[in-house]
Amino acid sequence: METFLLAAQIVLGLGILNVWLVRPGKATAWRGGSATSMKEEFAVYGLPGWVMGVVGFLKISCAVALLVGLYLPALVQPAALLLGLLMLGAVSMHVKVRDPIKKALPALAMLTLCIVVALA
Repeated sequence: METFLLAAQIVLGLGILNVWLVRPGKATAWRGGSATSMKEEFAVYGLPGWVMGVVGFLKISCAVALLVGLYLPALVQPAALLLGLLMLGAVSMHVKVRDPIKKALPALAMLTLCIVVALA
C-alpha cells in the first residue's frame, strides 16, 4: 500500500506540473467547452483572468509540496487536501458548462487520488 501511495503522490505532482507548466497553451481533449488553451478554458467557465493565476499558483504549489512530501511527509496531507478541493472545483466547472463526462475524467481521477493520499 505504501508503494501505491508514493506512486499516487508522484502521479499527482508530475501530472499537475505537466498540465500547468508544459501544456497550458496546448489543445487537449480534456479542455472545457471548445477551449484550445488554459486561458480559453477559464474564459469558457466564465471566470475572470486573475482566477487562472491564483488556481495555477495553488495547484503548482500543491504539486511541489506532494513531491517534496516524499522526503517531508508532513506536507502530503495538506497538499492533497487543497489539491482535492481544487480538483473538485475543476469537476464542477465541467458540470457547469455541461461537458461530456469524458472531459472531466482527468479531474475526477486526480480528485480520487487526492482523497486516497489525504486519507492514508
